[in-house]
Amino acid sequence: MKILVTGGAGFIGSHLCEALLVDKHSVLVIDNLQTGSLKNIAHLQKKRNFKFVKHDIIKPFSAPVDFIINLACPASPIHYQSDPVKTILTNVEGTINVLKLAQKRKIPILQGSTSEVYGDPAVHPQREDYLGNVNPIGTRACYDEGKRCAETLCFDFHREYGVDIRVIRIFNTYGPRMAKDDGRVVSNFIVAALEGKPVTIYGKGLQTRSFQYVDDLIAGILKMMKVKNFTGPVNLGNPDEFTMIELARKVIQLTNSKSKIIFCKLPSDDPRRRKPDISLAKKILKWEPSVKLDEGLEKTIEYFKRELRIKN
Repeated sequence: MKILVTGGAGFIGSHLCEALLVDKHSVLVIDNLQTGSLKNIAHLQKKRNFKFVKHDIIKPFSAPVDFIINLACPASPIHYQSDPVKTILTNVEGTINVLKLAQKRKIPILQGSTSEVYGDPAVHPQREDYLGNVNPIGTRACYDEGKRCAETLCFDFHREYGVDIRVIRIFNTYGPRMAKDDGRVVSNFIVAALEGKPVTIYGKGLQTRSFQYVDDLIAGILKMMKVKNFTGPVNLGNPDEFTMIELARKVIQLTNSKSKIIFCKLPSDDPRRRKPDISLAKKILKWEPSVKLDEGLEKTIEYFKRELRIKN
C-alpha cells in the first residue's frame, strides 16, 4: 500500500515510517516541521518508496494514497501552548482535510488521538468509555479539546459519510529521537541528569504517569491498521504506573548522575494520575506492551548520550 503519514518527521512518526517501510509499504510523509525534523527521517530519504513533502495540513491537499495515518500536531505542552490557536486549527481544520481526503479516495484513516482526552481523570485507570474531565478554557485545552474534537470529527465522518476510521489514544511515549528541548518529562529528566543539572519536578512529584516505549506503540499502531470492523477508540499505553519522583530517581540512577531533584510549582490542569486500561487492546488487537521502563530508559539514555556527545 501507499501510506500517508502526516507528522511523519516527528518522534513517533519517524519510527512508524521505518516500520511501514520494513513491511514493504510505500510511504508519503507530509509535515510542516513545526516540531518534526528532517534529521529524524534523513536515513529514509534515499529509499525509493519514501517521499517527504513539506506542507501544513491546515491547508487542503490531495495525495494518491491507499491509507492515512494522522499524527500531525505538537504533543508536548511547551510546543502546543506556544501557539494555541494553531494547535486547535491543526486538530480541527487539519483533521477535516485528512478526513475529506479519506472520504474522496474511499480509504481508511487512522487518527492519532491522546490520553489527554481524559484530562485530569476522576476515574482510574482510564477506560475508553470514560468521558473525561477536561477544563475547556484552560491553557491545555487547545490540545485536550482539540484532540477531543478531532475524535468527534472522525466519528461524524464515519456515521455520515461511511469513512473507515480507526482511533487510537496514545499514552505517554518515549524513546530515541525525542527532542531534547521538547518539554516532555522523560527527555527533560534524562538531559538534565546527563548534563549534571538539577532534575525539576513540578508539584510534590506524587502525580503519576504510565510510560510506553516507542517500539511498543508502533506495534500497536500496525495492529490497529490491520484490524477489521473496529473503529476504536482504543488505548495504547503501558499500564505500569510511576510517580514523578520514582521516574526522576530511576533516571538519576541509570545515568550515574549527581543531579539533585528540585521542586517547582505545579502547572494548571496538570493531571494527577494517568494509567491506561488496555483490556480492549488486549482483546481486539491482541496487543500489550513488552518493554519495561528500565530497559526503555537505558536505550533512550544511550540515544541522548550520542546526541549530547557524552562518552560512556
